Amino acid sequence: MRPDEIALLLELLDRAYNRQSWHGPNLRGSIRRVDPATAAWRPGPGRRNIWEHVVHAAYWKYAVRRRLLGEKRGSFPLTGSNWFARPVTATAKAWAADVALLDGNHRALRAAIAGLRPADLRRTAPRSKVTNLALIGGIVAHDVYHAGQIQLLKRLAARRV
Repeated sequence: MRPDEIALLLELLDRAYNRQSWHGPNLRGSIRRVDPATAAWRPGPGRRNIWEHVVHAAYWKYAVRRRLLGEKRGSFPLTGSNWFARPVTATAKAWAADVALLDGNHRALRAAIAGLRPADLRRTAPRSKVTNLALIGGIVAHDVYHAGQIQLLKRLAARRV
């Protein structure tokens, strides 16, 4: 792959996360102006809320970065993996902290991708079944997927009585 392909992947990552895109709200845009009560609202017992989608997305940005760089597990600041029960406390400070966790993991992932050589994209990380290119494409799709879920949850939350 050519060096401009790394730039293209970064552009796609950013469009899915926080840059304007044709498909509507990206992940970061989908949580703009979401208050803690809306973020914590559940559409039903045992269903995920917006807050949990945000932390889940942060975790997978961390996981992809870790795989790209060959790092060991265990450095995510929350205990567990994949889905995290949220909120612990539904305060503006706690919500802002988890949004900052998402932002920080996006920046770290972006830096990891920017540091790759084009040849690294075709490599498969140890204990991985897919190439680095597939990992990056997957995390881009993951952001857009969860942005759509959050948009739906916001509409449902607005209809609650």
